[in-house]
Amino acid sequence: MFLFQKAFLFLLFVGCVLIGSINSQPTYNYKFCEDPSNQTLVTSFQSSLTALLDSLSTKASENNSFYNDTSNGIYGLFLCRGDVNTSTCQSCVSSAGQQIRSLCLSNRTAIIWFDECMLRYSDTNFFGVQQMLPGVFMWNVGNRTSPDEPNFGGLSLMYGLIEEAGIDHMLFKAGIRTAGNGSQNGYGLVQCTRDIDPASCKDCLSQLMTDANGCCEKKKGWRVLAPSCNIRYENYSFFQQVPPTPSPLQPVPEAPQPLPDNGGGGGKNTTKIVVITVTSIAVVAALLGFWYYSSFCRRKRNEEEEIMLGNGEALPSIYFMGGSIHARDQDNSTGEMHYFDLSTMQAATNNFSDANKLGEGGFGPVYKGKLINGNEIAVKRLSMKSKQGLEEFKNEVLLIVKLQHKHLVRLLGCCLEGGEKLLVYEYMANTSLDAFLFDPKKSASLDWTKRKNILNGIARGLLYLHEDSRLKIIHRDMKASNVLLDDEMNPKISDFGTARIFDGDQVEANTNRVVGTYGYMAPEYAMEGLFSVKSDVYSFGVLMLEIISGKKNMGFYHPEHAKSLLPHAWRVWNEGKGQELIDQNLVDTFPGSEALRLIHIALLCVQEDPNERPTMSLVVLMLGSSSINLPRPLAPPFSLGRSILSDQSSTTGAMIAFSASDQSSTSAST
Repeated sequence: MFLFQKAFLFLLFVGCVLIGSINSQPTYNYKFCEDPSNQTLVTSFQSSLTALLDSLSTKASENNSFYNDTSNGIYGLFLCRGDVNTSTCQSCVSSAGQQIRSLCLSNRTAIIWFDECMLRYSDTNFFGVQQMLPGVFMWNVGNRTSPDEPNFGGLSLMYGLIEEAGIDHMLFKAGIRTAGNGSQNGYGLVQCTRDIDPASCKDCLSQLMTDANGCCEKKKGWRVLAPSCNIRYENYSFFQQVPPTPSPLQPVPEAPQPLPDNGGGGGKNTTKIVVITVTSIAVVAALLGFWYYSSFCRRKRNEEEEIMLGNGEALPSIYFMGGSIHARDQDNSTGEMHYFDLSTMQAATNNFSDANKLGEGGFGPVYKGKLINGNEIAVKRLSMKSKQGLEEFKNEVLLIVKLQHKHLVRLLGCCLEGGEKLLVYEYMANTSLDAFLFDPKKSASLDWTKRKNILNGIARGLLYLHEDSRLKIIHRDMKASNVLLDDEMNPKISDFGTARIFDGDQVEANTNRVVGTYGYMAPEYAMEGLFSVKSDVYSFGVLMLEIISGKKNMGFYHPEHAKSLLPHAWRVWNEGKGQELIDQNLVDTFPGSEALRLIHIALLCVQEDPNERPTMSLVVLMLGSSSINLPRPLAPPFSLGRSILSDQSSTTGAMIAFSASDQSSTSAST
């Protein structure tokens, strides 16, 4: 008997140690360290910071779930999740203090988030100030069962919790939405730091809900973390479920009466041994199961809280932060760009003055700006009247932050503040291709060598998108205004707001929402919503003919035989009069045979049947070698865009069109 008791106590001890080890390891989410100043932090600051962090850790062990303090001009606070116990809170705050010291050693302002707690410090007093930035968006891999239908139950739960948290002394609420009909339950949690007042708390949480609705409404689970508040919604339980305290009026159950002694001592002892043994095994099994669930299932959930690309590669949650934007890879490499605050953007663009305006497209106006360090930038500003929103904005950021190629425009950062949605790009001194190509005076500066260089650069950029990058991307709006030119007239493809990612083995996709610009759309895309790499090839073929001729496809008119550029190009080439298509500015400079070959390649790209069009890898090969035999093209489709055009609206795709000429471009959005 004594041996079994010792075994039981030992196993119980092991189980408690396992649980203790779980609770002592908080789940790290993210950290933000303000850009370090040029001056090295003095020893007094570092010693004061150490004292402050030690003080916060001590206060966390004194049954405090929230505490703020100051030390020699450094302000700090911690907030533990309202449902965790004191030991978990103290362990998390202690770990947060250690990590923030090692990760943000040279920073005067920093914040770190764990599942169980948040800790921050600054040399500026932030106590009592509602702050939304820096922030973190995270969402689950999978969509809800019915992603196109609003999650009314989830919204009801979250907004109800926000109302309750505003009148709770801890500014915290967690709750469950019980779903019927076999649907999954919903679990929500909202919380504010208790240095802000209840009204500020409700406002902070409501703003996060607005952001979450724009970012993650189709996802099974998501969370938004900000300095003053945080919200989370999942389809599994992630917080501690504390049973309600019994009402004083409820009868207290009577204690069970001991079983009568039947006098059978041996049988009694045997029964005790069996009960203890079975209980020991059950307890240890339960503890081990809890340890496995907590360690492995939690890790699995953390791994799921990322965006999964169609080909199975992971591009985790994008973090819109008050200093930088991160998109972690599966291999832990990080794409990063800067987060610009609104005041910086206003100063750089002279408060978005008309004098700084470069042009306007479907996304909205584009402004030239200059940062304090002298670097010039181009700022795309989402128009309040634009049909686009956070989805296209997020799509462009997610894609382009992970794409690096000399013929793709470089996105420097973005701004989400004060209702503004701004994308900040490297400034391209020569604006966009259409500003030169279709301008009677500027087009003369585009000699044959420059045009060939532009064609080759665009082709290589598309090849990178289709085949050479880690993603397989269909641009869907390839046109002259989306090709930017640097100070040496090198081309860079822009506008990824409506681009789509394909699986590694995916050939084509279908959409009910056709986006792009008429005149550049492949017929199968414009008429049926089918798009693929071959629809980008078609757009490139149209662009080739425009670069060679200096004429727009849409708006082109020939009095004898054609109402658009494509049938005209086919006819003159087929009749052996291809030279008539060449821009008059190039009459005395272009090599005849080379120009005719480029027209031939362009006509192959605009074949009506996608299967008859070459891939971009073959196009690049044909452009680079005159020894490759070219098949004879069939007549291209005749003015499909004109026959279905009914709305002269601008393109729905995010646009960085610098020239005013693009305002007249037409597109479809169905």
